[in-house]
Amino acid sequence: MSAGADLPAGADLPADDGRLFPGRPLIGVSIAVIRDGRVLLAQRAAEPMRGVWTLPGGLVEAGERLAEAALRELEEEVGVHAEVVGPSLTPTEIMMRDADGRLRHHYVIHPHAALWRAVEPAPGPEALAVRWARLDEVADLATTPGLIDTLREAFLRVSGEKTA
Repeated sequence: MSAGADLPAGADLPADDGRLFPGRPLIGVSIAVIRDGRVLLAQRAAEPMRGVWTLPGGLVEAGERLAEAALRELEEEVGVHAEVVGPSLTPTEIMMRDADGRLRHHYVIHPHAALWRAVEPAPGPEALAVRWARLDEVADLATTPGLIDTLREAFLRVSGEKTA
């Protein structure tokens, strides 16, 4: 598991949705959809981290397998259809604390590598914008913690799948 990130918190979702000051980590998924040497990125529309680039994703629902959740979130967020390649990648843990050091958010994100299959991406309510980016372009973007490492792993997974 990659190192956690302690970040300053911005405006947040309502406290009654269980994401703010959680009693336990929340399980999330993301999906690195790769097409022609580029990865699909979405710019976050909601806090925390509004405006930063990341992978489409969200929380896992009860009874849902990780890969199923990743594909569902992909379709809900940007309308894309993809095929997951192998098991989930190395998880990323994100912790955000308030000014007093209290745990404000705690997510354990299980990313997946995937190949694009159909539908051009379009931003939905959870994405301000979408774009296809080469790995070398991502370094110049404001991104969620650990994104570049996840992308490197996803590109390796997909390249291994193509040669197998």
